[in-house]
Order: sequence, then C-alpha cells, then structure tokens
Amino acid sequence: MSKIVSVEARTVRAPLEKATAFARRRVLEREYALVRIRTADGVEGIGHCYGGHAAADLVSQAVRLLLRPLLIGQNTCDTEILWQEMYQEALLHGRAGSVMRAISIVDTALWDCNAQAAKLPLYKYLGAASRDSVPAYASGGYYLDGKSPEALGEEMAGYVALGFQAVKMKVGRLSPKEEEARIAAARAAIGPDVLLMLDANNAWSDVPTALRYIDRYVDYDPYWIEEPFSPDQINEHADLASRIKVPVATGEIEAGRWRFKEILDKGAAAILQTDAAVCGGISEFRKIAALADAYGATMCPHWFHDLHIHLVASCANARFVEFFADDKVLNFRRLIDRQLEIVGARLKLPQQPGLGYRFDEMAIARCQAEAWS
Repeated sequence: MSKIVSVEARTVRAPLEKATAFARRRVLEREYALVRIRTADGVEGIGHCYGGHAAADLVSQAVRLLLRPLLIGQNTCDTEILWQEMYQEALLHGRAGSVMRAISIVDTALWDCNAQAAKLPLYKYLGAASRDSVPAYASGGYYLDGKSPEALGEEMAGYVALGFQAVKMKVGRLSPKEEEARIAAARAAIGPDVLLMLDANNAWSDVPTALRYIDRYVDYDPYWIEEPFSPDQINEHADLASRIKVPVATGEIEAGRWRFKEILDKGAAAILQTDAAVCGGISEFRKIAALADAYGATMCPHWFHDLHIHLVASCANARFVEFFADDKVLNFRRLIDRQLEIVGARLKLPQQPGLGYRFDEMAIARCQAEAWS
C-alpha cells in the first residue's frame, strides 16, 4: 500500500565556518526545512529546501498546519491530485516563497516514496534522458573577508583541476573596476576554453547600471550573466537580454509555471535555473522544463545537486547540474549520508532507489535542530 500514514517536518540551523557574502547579502548560517513522509508499507520519502538565513520555521509550519491534514490517508501515487489540493489550500497564504517551498518539499518526498516503491533511482522512474552521468559546473567564487583576485583565481583553477570544464563565480558586490580585476584573475587562472558563469544575485536595480558592469565583463567571454536584477524585474531582464550578447540566466527563486511563462514570453532569459525545492516540487519542475523546451530554453537548475542530478538526467533540455565541491557554502551536504561521485566534468548517476540518499540524523544532531513533529 502507498497510503500515507505520517508527515513530519523539522528545521535545522547549520552554521557556516566563515561568513560568506553575495552581491547584496552576507550569511553566517543556513536554515533548512526537512520533511519525511511514511507510507503503510514502510517506505519513507524525504524532501528538503533552503529556508534562508532565518525563519525557515515558516516552511516547516506550513507543512504541519496547511499540508499535512490533506495528505494523511492519501496515496503517494496521486501526485497531480495532491499537488492541486495543496496549491488550492495555500492560495490565501502564498503562491511563492515559504508556502510554495513547503509544497515543493512535500511533492519531492512523494516522488521519492514512489521511486523507492518501484525500486528505481528517481531519474529512471521519471524517465531517463541520460544513462551513466550528467554534465556539471563547479559553483563557488563567493566573497570572503581578505579574499584577493589571485585567491579567487586559485579557487577556480582548483575546480578545473578536479576535471570541471565549467565554473561559476559571484559578481556585483564591488565597483566595476574591482569586479573586472576578479573576473580577469579567474579567466587567466582557468584558461580560454573553460566556461565561466557569472552570478550577480540581484546586484543591480536598473539596466544602465547593469550595462556599466557587463561592458567590462564581455572581454572575458562569460557563458551567462545570472540574476542581474530582482526576480520581479522581468521587464528589466528582458531589456538587458536584448542589449547584450551574453545570455541571461534566472529563475532560481521563481515559483510556478505561470511566472516562468512570463519570463519566456518576454525573452527575459535563455537559461532557466528552476529549483525544484522552490518552484513547486518535482511535479512543477517537469511542467516548467517542458514549457521551456517549447521555447528553446535550457534548464540549468539551481543548488541542491543531490536532488537536481535526477532532474537533469530526466530532462531532455537540461544542460548542467550546479555542483558544490565542498561544504563551505552549501553545508546541506553535511546533513545527508551519501555524496555524488565526480567523473571528469560530469557527475555519476546514483543507482540507489529514489533520491539515493537519506538524512544523517547524527550530523543533524550536531546542528541546532528541532525534533521531528
């Protein structure tokens, strides 16, 4: 039986070893919302999301108060029915943000349950578009106190030494001249043939300012410019995309197929960075990917490589998994019991049923974590 007998959620607060900065934010710890769903036949599915640097309890509470009453006694295979019921129940509380993240992690746990019951890795249960491995890029290049352009270049070169042929760094926090020095150091360190992605994390508020920066970047052959503006500034994304030769990438904190359709309709991005732990879960990610395919757009999902490897491997128009080689920034990897294997510039596909990893309760106990409830 696939009848749901329990739905539990918890919040885990995991400190970073060093304060890490983006264009407009500085982070001292990560908060994650975790969920687990158990069925009558003993299967346990899990889901998780980043809840921000504070107040991830909003996600966990949404699971408990809004979604759990809808799920108990239902069949995990009814993913479409349950998604629609959760979405309708949450209409007055938020069609994006914490409530949609709650829907996302519950939906992920349902798919994990079903793939485990079928004794298949999730990507095969979804319908594999790749066989043994998928391409990945190494993500890093954050701002740390005292980190020089030369040190940034060494970091990027270190990813290339691991085998990666595509790397990403942060931009937008400093002056145009200072940013150019960082990008120049990165390009010199990785050579001319490695792809270099630039992530602005909503750094700019208007097109002229963005152009002032990007005009300095183009000589270093960036593969994309990511999140130049606030996610709500879709028109500005479209305007910038029409003025520059560098592809625009965005969508990591967007929710629902409808907003992604607006991005595509307006030509605001050539690359969608849809995050299944944000957008509405695996069910919604698949709809967004199919929509993007019809527009000729590429899927390069954001964060959580352990989850997104399955979606890239089951998505015909996906290009890359975003991979974090250590736990300095994405410290969620400390909270699970398996890590992905790097094979050259690719990640080896897991063969275990479902997501292929479980929460590490001993590691979670070392963090500031509430009990399952």
